[in-house]
Amino acid sequence: MMRGDRPEIAVTVRDSSGRPISTAASVRLTREGMPVDQGATSHGRVFFILRDLGSYTVIVEAAGYKAAQKDVNLTVAMKTEVDVSLRPESSTSDSPGPSKPLLAPKAREALMKGLHAITANKQEEAEKYIGEAMKLAPGHPDVLFGQGMLFLSRQDWPQAQSSLEKCTQVDAGNARAFSALGMVLANQGKYEGAIPPLEKSLQLEPGGWETRSTLADAYYRHEQYEEALKASQQALTDSAGKGPQIELLVAQSLTAVGRYEDSAQALRDFLKSHCDRPEASKARRWLDNMARDGKIRKD
Repeated sequence: MMRGDRPEIAVTVRDSSGRPISTAASVRLTREGMPVDQGATSHGRVFFILRDLGSYTVIVEAAGYKAAQKDVNLTVAMKTEVDVSLRPESSTSDSPGPSKPLLAPKAREALMKGLHAITANKQEEAEKYIGEAMKLAPGHPDVLFGQGMLFLSRQDWPQAQSSLEKCTQVDAGNARAFSALGMVLANQGKYEGAIPPLEKSLQLEPGGWETRSTLADAYYRHEQYEEALKASQQALTDSAGKGPQIELLVAQSLTAVGRYEDSAQALRDFLKSHCDRPEASKARRWLDNMARDGKIRKD
């Protein structure tokens, strides 16, 4: 089953009885929140051959079932079997409606090329392929998401906001789109408006530490300090060391709620572990200011 340097994911989608699902299910593959590939099951199975090793998320949707996802970490170039079980919707009133339509192969190929180009910072190539996908499937939520990410990469916040708002209106279960929309609003200083889509994203996919960090910052800037503290601490835990800069947001939030010594300790811990990071000078300055103002004991 070896594929040289091309890892493969084989997904089996099962119903509540444990049998492969009889209806077609839409299976999306993402990496760090970015779409990688998409396919539809046949007799409950679908396969993806990938370019790179790393951590991926398998997201499965099917009409009449609750969406499900599973994380998989590919460390060797071989076939990895992933089983995803779907639970039926509890009632028709809770159902979000029919699953979104599958993307036609040509549009999907153009979209994937466009997203890879965005990741590689190849703007002209990204514009070409995202534009092609828009012509082929202008109203599809995945294409609208891709267009939003293209505008986001250009820091064209109003256009990105427009595309992502359309995407979330069409696909109310797209956690990545809600997260990106919240980030775009925050980048425009619209912190109050950024909070609902960021919260919605975390309701759909609770484990997104980057989204939670952005939400914590929006809470802080909107002067919701208790919420900022709770969210930043959770984001720091969930990041498992990948977002050390969140420690500064935790310290800010601790200061805002009057816990000065705890804030100082957070800053000292940050400097002890990350004295070489660009944020270190800011952490030292904050410590000096709190000591000067008599809010903490001097070292």
